[in-house]
Amino acid sequence: MNFYRSHVLICGGTGCTSSKSVEIKEELERNLEQLELINEVQVVMTGCFGLCEAGPIIIVYPEGTFYSEVKVEDMKRIAEEHLLKGRIVKDLLYKEALVDDQVKSVDEVEFYSRQTRIALKNCGVIDPENIDEYIAKDGYQAIAKVLTEMTPEAVIEEIKASGLRGRGGAGFPTGLKWEFTAKATGDQKYVACNADEGDPGAFMDRSVLEGDPHSVIEAMAIAGYAIGASKGYVYVRAEYPIAVKRLKIAIDQAREYGLLGTNILDTGFGFDLDIRLGAGAFVCGEETALIESIEGKRGMPRPRPPFPAQKGIWGKPTLLNNVETYANITQIINNGAGWFASIGSEKSKGTKVFALGGKINNTGLVEIPMGTPLREVIYDIGGGIPDGKKFKAVQTGGPSGGCLTDEHLDTPITYDDLVALGSMMGSGGMIVMDEDNCMVDIARFFLDFTCDESCGKCTPCREGTKRMLELLDKITSGKGTLEDLDQLETLAYTIKDTALCGLGQTAPNPVLSTLEHFRDEYEAHVKNKKCPAGICQDLLEYYIIPDLCKGCTKCSRVCPQDCISGEVKQLHVINVEDCIKCGACLDACPFNAIIKQ
Repeated sequence: MNFYRSHVLICGGTGCTSSKSVEIKEELERNLEQLELINEVQVVMTGCFGLCEAGPIIIVYPEGTFYSEVKVEDMKRIAEEHLLKGRIVKDLLYKEALVDDQVKSVDEVEFYSRQTRIALKNCGVIDPENIDEYIAKDGYQAIAKVLTEMTPEAVIEEIKASGLRGRGGAGFPTGLKWEFTAKATGDQKYVACNADEGDPGAFMDRSVLEGDPHSVIEAMAIAGYAIGASKGYVYVRAEYPIAVKRLKIAIDQAREYGLLGTNILDTGFGFDLDIRLGAGAFVCGEETALIESIEGKRGMPRPRPPFPAQKGIWGKPTLLNNVETYANITQIINNGAGWFASIGSEKSKGTKVFALGGKINNTGLVEIPMGTPLREVIYDIGGGIPDGKKFKAVQTGGPSGGCLTDEHLDTPITYDDLVALGSMMGSGGMIVMDEDNCMVDIARFFLDFTCDESCGKCTPCREGTKRMLELLDKITSGKGTLEDLDQLETLAYTIKDTALCGLGQTAPNPVLSTLEHFRDEYEAHVKNKKCPAGICQDLLEYYIIPDLCKGCTKCSRVCPQDCISGEVKQLHVINVEDCIKCGACLDACPFNAIIKQ
């Protein structure tokens, strides 16, 4: 074993990789080679650190120095100053990592210090392509314990006692699902992993697979032992090339070490995994559509019952959980159900990973104990709203979720509390909106997405979402009526009650929640023909404020319609009849004299 005096961890998640983290690693190693430090400093490409806003990120241990937004050209200074001379490069530190000229460790940065990491335990910590690093972090201890000390029934009881609920959206008790599948009869059973993460802005499952693929592999083998399955499939969307690559490497390594395949750890238990690539259809996140796709068919949902536990892949009993659910399993086995159940709330145990995005300072991945208030996630961990803007709403649960207002900021984040407010946990998307967002436009955006992603099998979803979208288009273009609002609501409830699968049943949620919490905005669109947030283009008009206009002519020079008139140093005027509302004049005006309303 080699010993190093310093370790440099470089974020190798998709976000930082797209910002040249691979080139950053190569440049750092080139400089270390020139300084003859290559045998003293180990450089490791990890999974996502979570704070994507600050990427690419580098952390130098043992002190935990946290560099953010680094570039390839910064590597020479880090190598010479920090790693050779021991002087921290302060201008590259993350803004919160330097207080009163004292350098804080990454663990003291507020974004991380308020989190509890279980599913993300190894992400940003180990090299995901090195099974030895996973083993050094207690990897594969859980499968060893299960195979040598526990019966399948005891494993299921442990998962049931932990209170773990599915992290993919519905929140069904995981141990109960395992028990149903174990009790189902069949000569062959399957374990499947849903890695078809399709929510806009969500990347929790991708990050776990990129940063800690062995934790999912180990958990699926444990599940196989518990339910009596010898075969498993990971269904992952092909749009995740780094996750797919690292998963393939991890599966090969596990087979080489005797942790997958026949006779695992010489116990007589055999289990193996294959990968199935998805084409990126949102509906394939629904379990029966996913199973159809694994079988090589078009991904469309099946009526239930029978549920997959009785009749899943090729008609055989199948256990299906998503990536984050599996990522909790080894920790439950290693630390005990009581430990896991002590975290979170009464009915929502453990932690939940959220992809925090939208109008917020710290975008990225956060893992918090269930029951944490929304306010703490948005303001303490997320850093609040940029540019001093006012918080308006937060969308939880992705395109199938709902929008909550500032009245709900102290709501504890649990499955039941979010559903009670007309939203949902979903897979963990959390999008923050500020005063500049139009909630009618937001509802239209999410419905446009689910309308596009409908597989078309059932009429309520196929036709109903289209009619809802037409009504929203009518409202945002200033042609809506109060009767349209009533019709929109009626359609939404009808689709929720009659659609075949979760996609259609939850598609109306953004519309219903915005109608409930922001009905005044809908009414402004249909009664006054105004968009209060100034977003809906057809309802806007551009004006020049006389007191602020200096007659500089910059607005008239950029106007593609020549609809702004006025002499030099004289007040200018916009002909609203000819204006195409392109916004070019607004951007060009140096005196903020042009407004849209």
